[in-house]
Amino acid sequence: MNRITKLFNIEFPIIQAGMVWCSGWELASSVSNSGGLGIIGAGSMYPNILDSQIKKCKNATKLPFGVNLPLLYPDIDKHIEIIIKNKVPIVFTSAGSPKRWTKFLKSHKIIIVHVVSSFDFAKKCQNEGVDAIVAEGFEAGGHNGREETTSMCLIPNITTNINIPTIAAGGIASGKAMAAAFALGAEGVQIGSRFVASKESSAHINFKNAIINSNEGDTSLTLKELTPVRLLKNKFYDKIQNAYLKKSNIDQLNSLLGKGRAKKGMFEGDLEEGELEIGQISSTINKIKSASEIFDEIKNEFYLILNNLNNLNIK
Repeated sequence: MNRITKLFNIEFPIIQAGMVWCSGWELASSVSNSGGLGIIGAGSMYPNILDSQIKKCKNATKLPFGVNLPLLYPDIDKHIEIIIKNKVPIVFTSAGSPKRWTKFLKSHKIIIVHVVSSFDFAKKCQNEGVDAIVAEGFEAGGHNGREETTSMCLIPNITTNINIPTIAAGGIASGKAMAAAFALGAEGVQIGSRFVASKESSAHINFKNAIINSNEGDTSLTLKELTPVRLLKNKFYDKIQNAYLKKSNIDQLNSLLGKGRAKKGMFEGDLEEGELEIGQISSTINKIKSASEIFDEIKNEFYLILNNLNNLNIK
């Protein structure tokens, strides 16, 4: 047991990221039932849908699970009301400052974890009283930090200088990567991309197949003028690059992005015009598996690597 397993009351410190359009109750409950922490992604849910998802997750597992709450999204007040009403024990916050809501949520005995992409923001989160942080390198899929700091650089800087527990994220989809994150001082890992390509993920099968068929270099971090996002290259991505060549301004980029791009790609399966948010590690994912299979493979490989390192004889 370490600080993360104790904090969340879980068996093993794997946290499934609460990704938009991919992380519903089926995935979250499966990961929790495997011994980790499943997270429902509220960022793509209307309040009534979130309420239903939480209730279904409670019926599917008696173990702890959480909700990921992007703080800049609409209906934040209603989402928080639903989380409190349903007595969700753990909330991961992202995409905004935790200052406004941390004390309020903690007053309802909710454990708060915030996702950061820089040391400076990690320090601010610690000062605001969050219980733990997710240090996410820019290898990660979806919305990301402008600093473009890799996990190998970000994690040790935070774990060396921050006192609260750190969960590593970005480029982690194996026991080897988990062991590396622990060597850098992390006490848990948050895994997103690997669980997108799971049977329980609510992502469209077209998107899952695009992930397992992707190669190194098929993702890119773009739209930094708006909110940086890592996505699979497709026709929509090509349109973004053409807009840059034409020196499009922010309003023009916003117009190109429009609304519902992520839903179109990730949930509805439009691989041409949709926004396909996924991490660099997608190039190593080659099969759709159940969440429990993925969990056990990572866990077993992690222990194998630790054993190999313990037996390493270097003089």
